[in-house]
Amino acid sequence: MDLANYFPILLFILVGIAVGIVPMFLGKVLAPSRPDAEKLSSYECGFEAFEDARMKFDVRYYLVAILFILFDLETAFLFPWGVALRDIGWEGYVSMVVFLFVFIVGFVYIWKKGALDWE
Repeated sequence: MDLANYFPILLFILVGIAVGIVPMFLGKVLAPSRPDAEKLSSYECGFEAFEDARMKFDVRYYLVAILFILFDLETAFLFPWGVALRDIGWEGYVSMVVFLFVFIVGFVYIWKKGALDWE
């Protein structure tokens, strides 16, 4: 068994590591670093980033985020359906109407349960 057969694998690993590390290194070296209060402030997370990691926070924030992802993924199915509507015929149309019905029932359910209310 010749070790030269493993050279492409080693080369692949080294190139993969370089593609991951070199841009980060170049960004650190070449990018201007002028942090100010606005850059270091909270961004989308809802709480200060430099406080104790064990602090309590509202779970509803994550519930809304999960529901957003869920409904966003469900609506992502609408685009390919609309593009292929002529090809899938009535069977595809009816199946999407059933899908949308289940989608709307789920949305009304979480709305009535108060999962979207933010107090």
